[in-house]
Amino acid sequence: MSVFQEEVKTFRQAKKLQAAEARQCAVFFLVSGIDLAVALKSSGKERTAILARLTRLIERERLKGIRRHWSYDLNRHIALKQVHDRLKAGVAGAGESEAEKKPARRRFTSVRAQKRQKRHPEAPPFKSTQLR
Repeated sequence: MSVFQEEVKTFRQAKKLQAAEARQCAVFFLVSGIDLAVALKSSGKERTAILARLTRLIERERLKGIRRHWSYDLNRHIALKQVHDRLKAGVAGAGESEAEKKPARRRFTSVRAQKRQKRHPEAPPFKSTQLR
């Protein structure tokens, strides 16, 4: 490819990203009343408060979906979750390193599997055992 074609390709990709960012910012403001740019720049207690509010909005949207309410919107639910993940990644990335993360805990799906694991800790877990 020529240099000109590469520049055109990178320009188009940048424009797509910019349009997606603007769309997400506008939708997030309409849904929650929070400016996305301000939320992404926030830190500490302010970001924690924004995340708590966003978690509640997602929960309310999920409940609307479960109850098959007429105003439920899957796209709004997805947009809220995407913004929540972006904000959460900013918090988690700054707070702890790979070495500080807790190991995955085992969650047993049945009492029988728990008892078996207690009796035979060296035995491999059942297939029903899931990692969280």
